[in-house]
Amino acid sequence: MKNLLPTVMMMEKRGVEVMNDEVKMIDRKEKLVFLSNQSIAYDKLVLAIGSYPIKPNLPGANLQKVYTIVKDATFLAGMFEDVKDCNNFSIIGGGFIGMEMAEEIKKMRPEAAVQIIEMQDHCLKLVYDDDYCALAEAGISEQGIQLLVNEKLEAIVGTKQVEAIRLASGKEIKSDCVIFGIGCLPNTKLAVDAGLDIGPARGIAVNEFMQTSDPSIFACGDCAEKKSFFDSSPSGLRLASIATAEARMVGVNLYQLKRENKGTIGVFSTYLGKKTYAAAGLTAKDAKNKGYDVIIGNAEAINRHPGGMPGAEMLKVRLLFDGKDMHLLGGQVYGAASGGELINVIGALIAKKVTAEEIVLFQAGTHPALTASPVAYQLVNAAEAAMVAHLNR
Repeated sequence: MKNLLPTVMMMEKRGVEVMNDEVKMIDRKEKLVFLSNQSIAYDKLVLAIGSYPIKPNLPGANLQKVYTIVKDATFLAGMFEDVKDCNNFSIIGGGFIGMEMAEEIKKMRPEAAVQIIEMQDHCLKLVYDDDYCALAEAGISEQGIQLLVNEKLEAIVGTKQVEAIRLASGKEIKSDCVIFGIGCLPNTKLAVDAGLDIGPARGIAVNEFMQTSDPSIFACGDCAEKKSFFDSSPSGLRLASIATAEARMVGVNLYQLKRENKGTIGVFSTYLGKKTYAAAGLTAKDAKNKGYDVIIGNAEAINRHPGGMPGAEMLKVRLLFDGKDMHLLGGQVYGAASGGELINVIGALIAKKVTAEEIVLFQAGTHPALTASPVAYQLVNAAEAAMVAHLNR
């Protein structure tokens, strides 16, 4: 199979020796890492051992045709091949993973019945306000995927293979395949065995420089503990964007403690039904729960000018600000594919605690074939709308 992410080749080109082996134990006193048949001495050690998918300990969870999503191309290819004969798919979890998986299965098997089971009152609830959640749900429903919200899986029914699922509400739904997409947990066994501290969110505890409780050992990525950028509270966010940023911190801090981790913002994006769904920072509910006085600005416009240009699509933008000083807390985007890059801009603005006034004065490069009109530029107009809302309170 083609290597989709040729990281080993990239590292070798930079003079990094790559060994395929399993670390069995860390001896912190002697500063040794024990592999299957040898040991390696270290001065500094980095743990970047990732996470594993959550699979609840429910009745029937070990039946055939029950899967958890593993970030492995070979596994996924095998899973899709194995479920080609299934006709009734139940996806557990209405986050990005569950929604994307449901869409892929529906593309592969248009005639199959596909349902998403979500325990909250909306899909994508952790990253979107309710009305933006509703947009995503409408888009997924249009593809013939059934959504069951406010429902919790209680058991998987069958003898050898899945036959149905039973929900806490008492509903029983015919299913011959169940796929869990309900998140992941940090991989900490190696750290625990080495006597390193574990944080309240179950990751390997680290300081602002990504050092563990042993200053000679660093941790980064999904295995490491996370804290919120907004109030330093424990965070369960685990994203590739966070992991790569932490890795860049560690790469420098191995030599000099220089780069500090300010906390996780959380920048998400997906593409469902030819629409972009993206979010950064806090939702309105999260911001209020953290004690912020939230001001919201909305803007909607065609992403080309004039609107008759080829490729013209609607793009909606929402910005959330702290009512005290109007610095940016979060943003949500829906619609045109260009929103996938716009959310990264919003994430950068959040990190710098940029204010609505500063965004309004943002000098944006625009072009008829690439962006909305400068007078309709969604980012700027959403900030302007928030300032108006703030003044009219």
